[in-house]
Parts: sequence; structure tokens; C-alpha cells
Amino acid sequence: MAGYASGQTTSPVDPFEPFNRAVFRFNDALDEAVLIPAARAYRAALPQPVRTGVGNFFNNIGDVWNFANSVMQLRAEHSAQTFMRLNVNTVFGLGGILDVATELGIERHREDFGQTLGRWGVPPGPYIMLPVLGPSTVRDTAALLVDLNGDGVAAIRPVAARDISYIIRVVDARAQFLRASQFLGDAALDKYSFTRDIWLQRRQADVDDGKPSNDDEDDGRGR
Repeated sequence: MAGYASGQTTSPVDPFEPFNRAVFRFNDALDEAVLIPAARAYRAALPQPVRTGVGNFFNNIGDVWNFANSVMQLRAEHSAQTFMRLNVNTVFGLGGILDVATELGIERHREDFGQTLGRWGVPPGPYIMLPVLGPSTVRDTAALLVDLNGDGVAAIRPVAARDISYIIRVVDARAQFLRASQFLGDAALDKYSFTRDIWLQRRQADVDDGKPSNDDEDDGRGR
């Protein structure tokens, strides 16, 4: 990566841009060859209500880790709302298949360990494009191991059921963004830089809970 970084870059937050662009092209080719066809087949095979239930189920599992990170971030309101979501959707939503909590106005707060580190002042570091996994930063990449262990799907047994669950979740998530990816391909002159800039802005907003960072709003680097 240090060798790739010696090339000319266009953004101070992306010193590994030549390397990242190569990984981006690989991910894009993988998406076109595998994920998009799988997502289209998934949409064609399952009606919308079933797909919604699948997405709700995985979101409910994800709320366990969302709750843990909200607690670690000392966000009392987020913790209380996520705890309520878990109980309402698990008990009254048939194990999370129905998103009753959203209908009741209980907000979902998506949190991960990278956001928790950012909450406590750990800077994001350079932008990194990870093979298969996509956009990240040095901080978020270091947090991945914790996130993977905290993922509720990782606790599903037997292992075969866990692995199938991972695949279904990825395909379901990709199916939800088919139109958005088409728009991105049509609208962006440079899809790589557009993806990077939008992702970094959204990521910083996640860490700041939607509030602008006074220290870093001028250079866009975040904490």
C-alpha cells in the first residue's frame, strides 16, 4: 500500500488512492458478475412482503449490536430506544419479521464499534477500499474484528445455517440498492471519487450523530 500511495492523489483523506481504485474496480466487477445477478434473482423469486420480512429479521438481529454500541457510547436515549425496539419487535413482531417498533415511532439507531471509537475521539485515518467489503477507514478496519464477533448472525448454529444467513443477508441488502446503484452509475462522472466522498460524509455524520463537527467541518476529515 505504501508503494501505491507514492502516486499522485486528489484527496488528502485518500493517500492510497491508486491502490483503492484497483480494489474498487475488482469490487465493481465482482458486483456485476455475482451480486447483481443474485439480487435480481432474489427479487424475482420472492414477493415484496417476504423480502421485507427478511430484511426486518436481520435488522432485528443487528439491533443487539446497535444496543451494545449505544451503551458503550453512553447514549442513553439511543440505548433506551434500541432496547425497546428489540423487545417490541421480538415479542410482537414474530421474532423481528414484522417491524412493529417503527410503526410505533421508535427510531432505529445503527451503531458499530468504529462509530464507538469515533465517539471517543479516535480519528478515522486514511480512507481504505477493502476487497469485497467496500469503503472503510483505518479506524473502521481495525474495528471490524470486534464488529464481526458482535454480529448476532455469528451466533447462529449450526455453522451451515450461519453461513446461509450471511449469504441471504448480503443478497437481501444488495437487492434493496439495485436502483440506487443504477443511478450512481448513470450520474457519477467518476464513480470511485463520488462513492468515496459520499461515504466519508455519511460516516462522519454517523459518528457525530448527525451533528456537524466544529473542529473538522472545514477540511472534511472528521475526527
